[in-house]
Amino acid sequence: MKLSKAEEQLMELIWRQEKVFMKDLIDGYPDPKPATTTLATLLKRMQDKGFVAYTLFGNSRQYYPLVKKADYFSKHVKGMIKDFFNNSPAQFASFFTTATNLTAAELEELKKIVDQEIKKKKK
Repeated sequence: MKLSKAEEQLMELIWRQEKVFMKDLIDGYPDPKPATTTLATLLKRMQDKGFVAYTLFGNSRQYYPLVKKADYFSKHVKGMIKDFFNNSPAQFASFFTTATNLTAAELEELKKIVDQEIKKKKK
């Protein structure tokens, strides 16, 4: 399931802090800050989607993520590869390395990462 842009922004704050109260969430936004009711609505939708849960402390709710950030974005990258690159990671990599105008140093760093993953997979 996918989050809206507003939900992703809120989820970023939750992932960063791991356990967070409403006040902490509001403080995490730049000015102008969103209304408490707006965040409550987003949090409710995110609960319904299975992304967050909360623990009650008196009248306060402490929210925490149910989905790891890496898992969420991994699923979306896989979906993008499937939908836009004919399910071909090689086509995606080719597009990514040419369309993003990476420097030689950045490409070398990517090559190191790929080489390390190849070594892990061969073990």
